[in-house]
Amino acid sequence: GTLAPGARLETEAQMAARFAVNRHTVRRALEELSRNGLVRVEQGRGSFVAEDVLDYTVGPRTRFSEWIRRHNKEPSGQTLDLREMPADAIIAAGLGLRVGAKIVRLERLGLADGRPVSIGRHHFPAARFPKLLAALRTTDSISDALAQSGVADYRRQTTRVSARMPTEQEAALLQLARNRPLLVSESINVDASGRVVEFGVARYPTPRVQIVFEP
Repeated sequence: GTLAPGARLETEAQMAARFAVNRHTVRRALEELSRNGLVRVEQGRGSFVAEDVLDYTVGPRTRFSEWIRRHNKEPSGQTLDLREMPADAIIAAGLGLRVGAKIVRLERLGLADGRPVSIGRHHFPAARFPKLLAALRTTDSISDALAQSGVADYRRQTTRVSARMPTEQEAALLQLARNRPLLVSESINVDASGRVVEFGVARYPTPRVQIVFEP
């Protein structure tokens, strides 16, 4: 309780001197703490106090703010990019559009109590929602912006999860070591009639987030 989650511990040499034991004893103690989930050891960087892991439960109506508040934390976000652009092959397939069709892309850094927990990239069909870009400039809520464009509600149709190592930029934004993997979630959201509203790609730091699927 003295050190905050994510704080770096002393080096093995420093702890060996402080507790008057050899480094092998310190190493064994850290391994035991790591097995119990109290610390994480990163090769070449040191040992750190383990951070709270947030369960991200994948359901039909997952919303970022609701997810964070369920863990008794305060949600916030930072817009990294907002623009209209042509769809590449992956985005076009996700939205059911032709390659090159205009889309609205929003990229946001999601935070829980000021700690980064996600980078979300959201894609919407621009032709269907001509007022969405302006709405997203005035509200932090995607649901509110879509409501202004006539979408009262939407739900998740599919979710695909993979893992990879972060880019330099992702590691910096998420305050994550480059040797720690990301969870990458691709999702398609549809409206009440089944039309695709959004194709999203979210990246989560594995030390802080785990994805849970429930029936």
